[in-house]
Amino acid sequence: MFTTEKLPSPGRRQFLQQSSAGLAAVALLGNPLQALAADSGNSKKAGLQLYTLRDMMEKSVADTLKLVAGVGYGDVEFAGYFGHSAKDIRKLLDANGLAAPSVHVPLEVLRSALPQVIADAKVIGHHYIVLPWLSEEQRGDSVDSYKKLAAELNGFAKPIKDAGLQLAYHNHDFELTPVKGGVPYDVLLSETDKDLVKMELDLFWSVKAGVDPLKLFAANPGRFPLVHVKDMAKDGAMVDVGTGTIDFKAIFAKADQAGIRHQFVEHDNSANRITTIRQGYQALSQVLKG
Repeated sequence: MFTTEKLPSPGRRQFLQQSSAGLAAVALLGNPLQALAADSGNSKKAGLQLYTLRDMMEKSVADTLKLVAGVGYGDVEFAGYFGHSAKDIRKLLDANGLAAPSVHVPLEVLRSALPQVIADAKVIGHHYIVLPWLSEEQRGDSVDSYKKLAAELNGFAKPIKDAGLQLAYHNHDFELTPVKGGVPYDVLLSETDKDLVKMELDLFWSVKAGVDPLKLFAANPGRFPLVHVKDMAKDGAMVDVGTGTIDFKAIFAKADQAGIRHQFVEHDNSANRITTIRQGYQALSQVLKG
């Protein structure tokens, strides 16, 4: 049975808006040649979505990145820069031996400040610009809203592609829940250009919605360069990676078919963030060893 997505709460929307507000104000920084090279091959590095540590990021981005690198992560995915310039973020990443292949950017920022989003991405070294979430108002109540969104995503994706970057869409469970006229995720997959718009599949929300990630991979090969690695308990609750019921070994056995290049541990509301990121790193690293 399909479920209605409960997380993220409006607080996540406010968090994303606030932490991304600086995008429009940051001047073009650095040498365009610093933009990362084409993202090729399947990375075996365990990554972390920094939203997991958002309270720590609010206090100190530098200390948080140092912590993440110390645990062993090689990749991070940003959900806001917390008032730091793109140049500063790049310096902090370099200082800690981290790469940031992707960033979450709210729809309203893509609409209002796309050139700056692209400029910052090239400085920091992002390859993927990811739309992370839709408010209830942005979703609408039928597939018509998603058809309009698909057209808008194709429009965003063209200048992003021209800059040597890639647009992607991150799901929750509401896109996988039927609405008037069909399933929103089916519309996004079919009505966006498969070369312009890729998908960041959130494995937890897919399983939560009753949708098998392996079936999505088989039906849409190469469409999923990014995945969020989040685990689920028997009662449907989100738990630390490796402590729940999701068969990540089977999922990553199909990494080549899916097109997976980067994988990010995440927990939306961890009770112990340090334990969560350590457990996630250990569990995901073990899976990636094959």
